[in-house]
Amino acid sequence: MESLESLIAQLKDASFAEREALKAQLVEAANAVGDATRAIDFLENAKRSLPSLELRWEVDEVIEAVTPEPEPEPEEPEEEEEAPADPNAPLSSADLDLVYDDPRGLLLHKAKKADRWFATQRNPQTGQPQTFELHPDEVTQLKQQLSGSPYWVLGAGGAA
Repeated sequence: MESLESLIAQLKDASFAEREALKAQLVEAANAVGDATRAIDFLENAKRSLPSLELRWEVDEVIEAVTPEPEPEPEEPEEEEEAPADPNAPLSSADLDLVYDDPRGLLLHKAKKADRWFATQRNPQTGQPQTFELHPDEVTQLKQQLSGSPYWVLGAGGAA
């Protein structure tokens, strides 16, 4: 530790050109201590007494150089494939892609994972939007009725 103290004292008075050599000597002296934790603690405390931020950064570089690499965490064994999701599970709006957007009030959504279709329309009695699932026959019929409509969302794959 005495060699570390003397090198820190020399670092305070060293010119910019001399700092690299002193940092290399500090790394050697810190490694020679044998206990990296003690050397790092000493350098952390000594750094606080340095007059300039530049000198503290120099000591930080030394600390980084003598800090042992953390041991890699053991990899967890890969889990077996997840069970397939229930195709009839309740969906949120994040699970749906908009495929048809008619400004008069009809929205068609397709589920991202399953082949389920949903329509959203305003309820004429309450005026609130209402979403409901469509039967595959209804989907086929709607696609035929709306085949030439300009309101299909491009790239969503709904009009096909």
